[in-house]
Amino acid sequence: MSKHAAPTAAPGVSTPTTPTGSGTPAAVPRHWLSAGWVMTASGWSANQFSALLGSYRSELGLTTAVTTALFGIYVLGLIPGLLLGGPLADRRGRRPIVFLALGTSALATCLLMTGPASAAFLWPGRFLTGIGAGALLAAGSAWIKELSSPPYGTAPNPGVAARRSGLFLSAGFATGGLAASLIAQWAPHPMVTAFVPHLILSAVAALCAARAPESSPAHPGKTSVAPGPGARREQHASAAEFRRLVAPVAPWVFIAPAVAFATLPGLVDAGLEGWQTVYAGVITAVTPGAGIMVAPFARALAARHRIATGALGLAAVALGMLIAALAAAQAQPVVALIASVVLGAGYGLCVAYGLTEVAALAPAHRLARLTSYFWTLAYLGFLAPYVITLCTGVLSPPALLIGAAVLAVSTLLVVAHRGTRQASAD
Repeated sequence: MSKHAAPTAAPGVSTPTTPTGSGTPAAVPRHWLSAGWVMTASGWSANQFSALLGSYRSELGLTTAVTTALFGIYVLGLIPGLLLGGPLADRRGRRPIVFLALGTSALATCLLMTGPASAAFLWPGRFLTGIGAGALLAAGSAWIKELSSPPYGTAPNPGVAARRSGLFLSAGFATGGLAASLIAQWAPHPMVTAFVPHLILSAVAALCAARAPESSPAHPGKTSVAPGPGARREQHASAAEFRRLVAPVAPWVFIAPAVAFATLPGLVDAGLEGWQTVYAGVITAVTPGAGIMVAPFARALAARHRIATGALGLAAVALGMLIAALAAAQAQPVVALIASVVLGAGYGLCVAYGLTEVAALAPAHRLARLTSYFWTLAYLGFLAPYVITLCTGVLSPPALLIGAAVLAVSTLLVVAHRGTRQASAD
């Protein structure tokens, strides 16, 4: 099996142990579990707003173009958060970047809570949400992976360790939007109270993460040493593999859920008078929920072939887009839910593939940096709903969704060809 192969079995659910001097097994602290909640807080912060897009249109009178732009400006903050957070986490350590990002994310939520008083605060709120989430993704993903592996944890290989951060993130995606939509439907002052759970979750995540050790201490006075010829060749080879096999798949990680969250509900919920917000919340839950459910399947696929998980993920995205086109053409909410489940499965498979590849390709001192590159490309997919909105004047939404399916199949063919050639070369 190559170094890129994923495990054949999931990590055990029993408490890991190590032998003590007396011969009695001693429990190994699950530090990765303590740190994992920061990723859940990151996913929650992103999706709590997604479920409220319809409420912002109905309650605050914002246009579809404005709400879609607010959805997309998150990416403009997320990219610098990722590109700065990754290198800083490699240089300064994981913990300080994680706690700074958690604070930024909480501040952003406070700004969003002022939206009913002045919609202008929504723009910096969404932008800072992206910055906080980006830094959390870069530093938190690397931290959880390292805390899962020896000497801090007992994950059998880097693939298992890397995918844990994706599962925590998906849990935040699945619960954040649903909770926000239910609160917005029945609680008083919905545009304010819907954001309170994220502040509570952020505080809990910070308390839990405070118990986890630093896995990559800062070296402020360390002088970098130029790598030797062998190390440079290995870095160039890893970078080339990342560009060939990971980069093409990465944007589809979030194109799929972004279309499900931000595009589909507005195309099919005309007959759900009074229940649009709850319906949007259900979609934001079932989409990443499907991604969580396929995680064991992703491990089995990766054990068979290096690119199998990514290839099937792209196929699921293409199928989900076709079902979404049918739902949009017929304005069928039930069909849109089915499309969201399929798109969510594609999201889960693609994110598992990407994180596994990054863990295999990145040397320890560049793990957070390469992880940030992957998440940056992935989150470009959140711009897809805005692109669809801009193009709606030229093509119908069903036609655009069919076009997205064609692009996903094209990406699948390219990656499959490159992966087959790579396997032959190995």
